[in-house]
Amino acid sequence: MLNTILDAGTKIVTLQPHGALKKEDFDNAVKVIDPFIEEYGELNGVIIYTETFPGWEDFAAFNRHLKFIKNHHKEVKKLAFVTDSMVGEFGELVSSHFVQAVVRSFPFNEINKAKEWILE
Repeated sequence: MLNTILDAGTKIVTLQPHGALKKEDFDNAVKVIDPFIEEYGELNGVIIYTETFPGWEDFAAFNRHLKFIKNHHKEVKKLAFVTDSMVGEFGELVSSHFVQAVVRSFPFNEINKAKEWILE
């Protein structure tokens, strides 16, 4: 399951995975994010908030995740990985080559610092 929390005031979306990610998780996230982007043009940031990265249920979920990134990376100014998992450091290193957003990782207990960074 992927909780998608949109804070319209700050224009920040927090994505919280709980368990292996499914294709439907990204479809549901799109239903929250796309109408907002259509109305306001972009997001200040996306926070991926998980203590440990749960992975994907199957290849279809992984593929849908890649499509989600491809379709949204130009509408996001900053991307924060807030996690104690190695995926944060890996994501910071690799994501900058594939997304337009500025990418940074934070320890799991520093979500407020990630929000402050996005709003700088």
